[in-house]
Amino acid sequence: QLQLVESGGGLVQPGGSLRLSCTASGETLAAYNVGWFRQAPGKDREAVSYISRFAVSTNYTDSVKGRFSISRDNAKNTVYLQMNSLKPEDAAVYYCAAGGVTWPANRNQVVYWGQGTQVIVSS
Repeated sequence: QLQLVESGGGLVQPGGSLRLSCTASGETLAAYNVGWFRQAPGKDREAVSYISRFAVSTNYTDSVKGRFSISRDNAKNTVYLQMNSLKPEDAAVYYCAAGGVTWPANRNQVVYWGQGTQVIVSS
């Protein structure tokens, strides 16, 4: 069974950058399309970005286009989310997802979730 572990979250000032990592174990991540979702307090979990199995296709929600970049290293069983020019509204718990991930993404179809990593954007 696929297991996902996110890392790289933390506190950053507005305008700063973070790189999130999602590392898989149990199965090869190359077998899956992967998505990043986020959930802020009191809000629904929303899809942020998507990458296909061999990175042929990537997608982003409108609010992060031009600032976030998704990539993957299948040899390392890892997907990354580079987040630049962070805004306070980007603050949330970020989750990695695999299995049932498409774009547009539907969180109800996701099979595997990581535990999440918190991103705080504050001065």
